[in-house]
Amino acid sequence: MIPGLWLDGSSWSAVTPPLEQAGHRVRALTLPGKESKDADRTGITLRDHVDFVVAAIDEAEEPVVLVGHSGGGAIAQLAGDARPEKVARVVYVDAAPMPDGAVINDDLPIVGEEIPLPEWSFFEDEDLVDLDDALRDEFRARSIPEPKAIPFDRIALTTERRRDVPTTIICCEFPSKMILEWIDQGAPFVREIAAMKHVEYVDLPTGHWPQFTKPTELGQAILNAVSRTPAAR
Repeated sequence: MIPGLWLDGSSWSAVTPPLEQAGHRVRALTLPGKESKDADRTGITLRDHVDFVVAAIDEAEEPVVLVGHSGGGAIAQLAGDARPEKVARVVYVDAAPMPDGAVINDDLPIVGEEIPLPEWSFFEDEDLVDLDDALRDEFRARSIPEPKAIPFDRIALTTERRRDVPTTIICCEFPSKMILEWIDQGAPFVREIAAMKHVEYVDLPTGHWPQFTKPTELGQAILNAVSRTPAAR
């Protein structure tokens, strides 16, 4: 399980119980430079994060399901691109496969060598649905600055086999019907989704951080996706 920007592996703690109770081995990753607020983030790149996940895949004895939230979805995508034969499914949580050459988010403000969690006014209203004041305070307290390169480095895809990997997109901010409309319109930012051979959509209406706002429902949605993945049972 790959956290999004500003989060570490512990951000999945309220999501994993349904998976663990069903007998699945869950590994929630804390990516390089995200070990603590004081960790050294100098020089860490998107490729470093991807290589960290690929190493975790290589350690597994059986095919794995990758779950990536937000910017972690891009990392999951690139790890699946590197090891398509060892990834049974990629689950994108309020994220989706990105086209070659795209970036996660190049609008984020850099401070020195890192990107702290911005003020809430930076985000769109759709991002913040169900994230009440208490959850915002909790999120900010646990947030860890992101290495500055992560949202700015370009996605570099290498193999067409990535499109054979079964894909689940859990739609939170925007319903799946909007993604399908964008695909029908030929929007360039969804062309990689359109090229995937096995895609399913799950609607979980809430804001951008369902691991905080709807953790039980998110855990069940991920479990359902895993249960539809014979190689990872």
